[in-house]
Amino acid sequence: MILVLENEVKPDYRFLGPEIARLVGESEYHVTDSVYADDHGEWFDVELDLIERCIEAEIPLLGDCYGHQLVNHALGGTVESDSRRATFVEMVEYDDSPAGVLEGVNPVVPVLHGDLVVEPGANMESVARTEYNDYFCTRHRSAPVWTVQFHPEFTDRVSEEVSDWDPGAHSFDEVNATRVFENFLRHCESGARAE
Repeated sequence: MILVLENEVKPDYRFLGPEIARLVGESEYHVTDSVYADDHGEWFDVELDLIERCIEAEIPLLGDCYGHQLVNHALGGTVESDSRRATFVEMVEYDDSPAGVLEGVNPVVPVLHGDLVVEPGANMESVARTEYNDYFCTRHRSAPVWTVQFHPEFTDRVSEEVSDWDPGAHSFDEVNATRVFENFLRHCESGARAE
């Protein structure tokens, strides 16, 4: 069973979490709240605690977009506001990084974000970058935790939901980012560490 937590800022974008649940199969989906809400309530601290508990217990964890930011923040990293992006970008994997959840993923990936991890959390290391961010994808050095700034669940099937989407010079024909979920599920099933 995969737990899918949705922290989407814009309620109109809350089609992404259900898309993850659809892509991974047996899952449980919950909307928590927006990270930018004036009063986070208790959900924010609960999620930070959940991240720490997953790491301690070596429970596989995958964070995409805000999840990427939240995991790194929970471990003492820094997230800063940046330009809004709703397009495709090209990522570059570091040659010495283990394949992990990026195994077989094409470099062109869809992004919908306005914030960036500018300093990774403790024991998190960058495994891929873009021309505008050195910490585009990270992994924990010893626990089965991976994070990606892009949206593997953002496919042509749901692209019309985003009014400011601009594919630029790329198309969904170049994208196989949903493979991240296949790789993550394989790691969950095998009980693999973050190698």
